[in-house]
Amino acid sequence: MVNDRKWWKEAVVYQCYWRSYFDSNNDGIGDLRGLTAKLDYIKELGVDIIWLNPCFVSPDKDNGYDIADYCAIIPKAGTMADFDELLRETHKRGLKMIMDLVVNHTSNQHQWFLEARSSRDNPKRNWYIWRDPVDNQPPNNYKAYFSPSAWEYDELTGQYYFHSFAIEQPDLNWKNPELRQAIYSMMRFWLDKGVNGFRMDVINMLAKKDGFPNAEQPELLDYMSNNPGVHGYLQEMNREVLSKYDILTVGECPWTNPQNGTLFAGFDRGELNTLFHFECTQEMPVVDWNKFKKIQSKWHRAFFGRAWNSQYLSNHDVPRQVSKYASAGVYRIPAAKMLATLIHMLPGMPYIYQGEEIGMTNVQFETIDEYDDIWMKHRYQEIMTTINCEADQKTAFDELRRNARDNARTPMQWNDEANGGFSTSKPWLAVNPNYTTVNVHADRVAGDSVFRYYQQLIALRKTLVPVIVYGDYREIDCRDERIYAFERFTGSDCIRVILNTSAAEIAMPDGCVGWGEQLCNYGKMSKGTLRPYEVLIVKKIME
Repeated sequence: MVNDRKWWKEAVVYQCYWRSYFDSNNDGIGDLRGLTAKLDYIKELGVDIIWLNPCFVSPDKDNGYDIADYCAIIPKAGTMADFDELLRETHKRGLKMIMDLVVNHTSNQHQWFLEARSSRDNPKRNWYIWRDPVDNQPPNNYKAYFSPSAWEYDELTGQYYFHSFAIEQPDLNWKNPELRQAIYSMMRFWLDKGVNGFRMDVINMLAKKDGFPNAEQPELLDYMSNNPGVHGYLQEMNREVLSKYDILTVGECPWTNPQNGTLFAGFDRGELNTLFHFECTQEMPVVDWNKFKKIQSKWHRAFFGRAWNSQYLSNHDVPRQVSKYASAGVYRIPAAKMLATLIHMLPGMPYIYQGEEIGMTNVQFETIDEYDDIWMKHRYQEIMTTINCEADQKTAFDELRRNARDNARTPMQWNDEANGGFSTSKPWLAVNPNYTTVNVHADRVAGDSVFRYYQQLIALRKTLVPVIVYGDYREIDCRDERIYAFERFTGSDCIRVILNTSAAEIAMPDGCVGWGEQLCNYGKMSKGTLRPYEVLIVKKIME
């Protein structure tokens, strides 16, 4: 494994949701110039790659994931000159940048779709997926992420078009070779600018089931992914574009298990470098640490020596990790450090979502009107029409709030000034009220800074590259299920990671004698007990 070193395998990624990062022109929306202004902060953290969420021209029905022009910058983010400056300044600091590649669907305002919709015989008609009605109904029973049906009727041409997500996000027809070549040309446009790769949105959904048969359980949506043909598309993409550049490609792959995951990210497959799976995030709405441990073991067994994994607990689509997996209360700081340790010490590439490096938490908006997220609004309407009892409606709303995507999208909290220092104008989404105490400035001057702990983790990872980046993994049975302990090891080196995943004080497990302490999230390890959310990283002292 160490003999096959790649720069991207050893990298740490920082995800930047630009519209919530920093507002440089005080219009209430973060922008590219705002990100450029904060590059020194990101560089100081110690990361290697910035992942930039979509900043293309878009009607913004789904916060930029409904793209109307792949090769132009949305005005609220800035201009192409602003992007070029951001990329130049990023590279000047020795950092790399990857962008979101959203090619399962476009906006219904994209010129391609406007042409396709104009008539049945338009040359671009087959760039999208159209079907006739069946008994005056949609072609099948598929549901969409953001609407009750995956089919929308078009009055002008008398057919339905397919959309996996919102009505305004029609799916592209990847069976069409002209469409694929247009996508590849767009990818070259950004790579030739110097972009260092792509995070590929729902990339395992490009292929659809032939004939669109009805789904046995349409509410599950898993029939959207991993269909025959998807690997052929990705192998062609790799041959014609990706293999020509020294870049990182990470695929977002919902409903993927370790076995089909190796088909996307296998070293011998000629497709992607790595992927995101959802087993520890969206597919685990309630945290189960025993299940979490089993998931990590099975993915490692399938991937070690064959493919490359990714590790994350938070991003723009899931709640803040400290709120979901640990405690946002009195133990917020050690809990934030415990989760950071987990992500950086497990096998695979670690991803930091903006704000996790200071322990930002979920927000609790009081009404649905305060939320912006299209998924949240869709689910709220869907649920409230089926529940009549006011108490049950409140319970359902509370559950939605816990999993709302806007938990991760509230503006970055820079200081205790108005709006957390994000903007002097009213932000596009309200700032979490706890910004007065949870913010970058307060954290960095604190003796128990989460930011500085992230710096230490990243530095340790880069010091012990053979064992932490490329080493093997095995879980240690500690009998107490609240303790998650594992080893990363090579033939000549070994570290042991011991995490208390609870807010309780627990007896110290056996096995720390004869090991040298590397890092503890409380500063120094205690004797005999693990404090709430305490973490120990120890290294075997070789004779």
